[in-house]
Amino acid sequence: MKFLLFLLLLLPGFTQAQQKPTAKKSAAFDARQRPRNLTDEQLLDQVQRQTLRYFWDFGHPVSGMARERSNVAYNYGNEVVTTGGTGFGIMAIIVGAERKWIPREEAAARIYKIVQFLEKSDSYHGVFPHWLNGATGKTIRFSQKDDGADLVETSFLFEGLICARQYFTGSSKTEQDLRNHILWLWEGVEWNWHTQGDQNVLYWHWSPNNGWSMNHQIHGWNECLITYVLAASSPKFAIDKKVYDQGWATGSYFKNGNEFYQTKLPLGFDFGGPLFFSHYTFLGLDPRGLKDQYADYWQQNQAHTRINYAYCVDNPKKFKGYGPNSWGLTASDSYQGYAAHSPTEDLGVISPTAALSAMPYAPKESMTALRHFYNDLGDNIWSEYGFVDGFSEQHNWYAKSHLAIDQGPIVGMIENHRTGLLWKLFMSSPDVQRGLTKLGFESPQIKK
Repeated sequence: MKFLLFLLLLLPGFTQAQQKPTAKKSAAFDARQRPRNLTDEQLLDQVQRQTLRYFWDFGHPVSGMARERSNVAYNYGNEVVTTGGTGFGIMAIIVGAERKWIPREEAAARIYKIVQFLEKSDSYHGVFPHWLNGATGKTIRFSQKDDGADLVETSFLFEGLICARQYFTGSSKTEQDLRNHILWLWEGVEWNWHTQGDQNVLYWHWSPNNGWSMNHQIHGWNECLITYVLAASSPKFAIDKKVYDQGWATGSYFKNGNEFYQTKLPLGFDFGGPLFFSHYTFLGLDPRGLKDQYADYWQQNQAHTRINYAYCVDNPKKFKGYGPNSWGLTASDSYQGYAAHSPTEDLGVISPTAALSAMPYAPKESMTALRHFYNDLGDNIWSEYGFVDGFSEQHNWYAKSHLAIDQGPIVGMIENHRTGLLWKLFMSSPDVQRGLTKLGFESPQIKK
């Protein structure tokens, strides 16, 4: 597995999570008192709104950014905020504003606070690190040599910021300032710097201390398609199409074409890999009718989801609790620490974000899982920030933790299923449309 999230598993200390709360949990919260007998729409409201609290109530008090996780683990502290998770959180806040769970002016002010913090924070050729200190804006090292620019996390951040710029189009000073400052940040990202001097591939990391030492090329298929799309969309530092064709589309695990559980998988690992591949990029990038010379991305994401679902129903390892109402394998916490769960790395752990963020691709199956998680398992996995990060009935283990990169897609992808809100916003950006056209994409949302 060649992706950074998988490399977490190789880092010292990433095998056992310490469950120390970063902030006092609400003594009044009792999962047993959750509302019952909800309609589908009421339940979707309940889950989105509760999960949004992770970003709204638990956002860092100084920066407003999303905390990496709700518990102190892996020997880092309360001040760690995540750039990619903040991008997902911004999209969740937009959903909250649109549904009037948050006053629009307060949502704009929170995102503007984040943007102003980012302007003063460490960045490298306009690219932000994976983690920042939420109080000071200084880089927090992710690993020994990963102490500088992280292009993929930056792309997740700007996926959210572009949505915000397209959403907050009002005439108030806050909304005008927000749009302007997002534009300045966006124009300043030197995407083409990450080709290491005109190589036809993007590199994930650059460090002022270690240069290109990590030397990690971004090849597909995985969660990083959005990185190439935004790199092609940049107003000032764009990549050429050949970087996409000769870099992204040439990975060892790019093309597949085999069948798994009677479903043909166009791209990626056998059995699809963890489900976040079909979530992170597609919080903003609308896969409906999205095609290029390599794939139809709606078909790709549906196939990936169906295979993941079919595997859990088949349950070849006979884990307790797996079935049509309890499915979904993706990267999350587990009883062994963080793990990139998939059909080929199955530890008996279900990650709620997997099925819930797949709502656009398998609405019936996702809704069945949601009802089971909430109604039947809620005493153990429902919390003040929505569902916990993972659980295993086989091992009688239920996480106490939440991760920004898992909570955000729940809010955003459910909303895309319900209204297509974030898809419409992101795809309405003229820069994004230009970038997609440059790379050879077709989409009903690209204006001719």
